[in-house]
Amino acid sequence: MSAKRIPTRLKIFMQEYNEQTITLAAVCQVANLVQRLSRKSQMNEEEFTTLLKSIMVTSPQNTLEVYGGELSHLTIGLKTLIAHLGNQAQQKDPEITRYVVSLLSLERRLSKQPKKLNQLGERIEQCQRQLAHYEINSETLISSLASIYSDIISPIGTPIQVAGNPEILKQTTNQHRIRALLLAGIRSSVLWRQVGGKRRTILFSRAKIVACAEQLLKAS
Repeated sequence: MSAKRIPTRLKIFMQEYNEQTITLAAVCQVANLVQRLSRKSQMNEEEFTTLLKSIMVTSPQNTLEVYGGELSHLTIGLKTLIAHLGNQAQQKDPEITRYVVSLLSLERRLSKQPKKLNQLGERIEQCQRQLAHYEINSETLISSLASIYSDIISPIGTPIQVAGNPEILKQTTNQHRIRALLLAGIRSSVLWRQVGGKRRTILFSRAKIVACAEQLLKAS
């Protein structure tokens, strides 16, 4: 084996972990925002907008471009990932874990249904055309994204049961925002799989993912 090949392979290996960590952090950010919105009707608009925009970026030059090209846009997701995959048990929240696992599971089901994938692509294209007339965080577009989740994603598996304050959850605006966030979670779950993420990655490479997330957080 040539000595010159080792650094190149190592670089590719680390790049794969970076991309897997970025996409998994985005899924964790979705889970975090869904929880905050459903419990307290609180949400950072910049974090929310980053996730909505990620749905629309279907031909990125690289993984980070999907999230606006800045690691700082995924700060909450990286912190959530570290808290839930790290060794500090007191920081783990089973509700967050349930949301993440459910999103990854729904995406796996979706990947096996070509017709649903085609429908999903067509509906997202319709939303992309709406961007010529509405802002990404307008109620019109949020409603459109929410309907994609309700019509295409939710029926393919066990629906994700969102826990929270009933008074908050019964408001139509909040329902649309939560469903739009869950659609963004599916988008990032698709990316997670495309960059090599698998369930066994979380099981057997957890320490490496956490270490990568910590490095990315410092760089954000």
